[in-house]
Amino acid sequence: MVGLITGIAASLSMAASEYLSSKSEGVVGSGKNPLTAASFTGLAYVLTVIILILPFLLVANVYLALGLTLCAAVLIIALFTGYISVAKELAFWPRFFEMALISLGVAAVSFVLGWVVRLVFGLEA
Repeated sequence: MVGLITGIAASLSMAASEYLSSKSEGVVGSGKNPLTAASFTGLAYVLTVIILILPFLLVANVYLALGLTLCAAVLIIALFTGYISVAKELAFWPRFFEMALISLGVAAVSFVLGWVVRLVFGLEA
């Protein structure tokens, strides 16, 4: 539940950032509506969070849920990279490996940070 709440809060933050970014770039005259861009960004992030959290809500074994979540993350990265590669005519594999390494690296650092905080404060899982 904490992951779901945190993920939705982060999604709202990303939507707000997209709105402000679109508005400050002056793209209103280019046909890109900042509110629409923010809505799509927020929706994409919320759906991603739900997909990544769902295994933990449906599967009792936390290790299986973690494995399913990691597979879902790699699949989402592949789909997004495929879309960007086609839309911008870029090579798929270099971008995929870069995005996967960064995303999974951030996840690993966050996991270790959470584990250290749990140990330091004596919190039980």
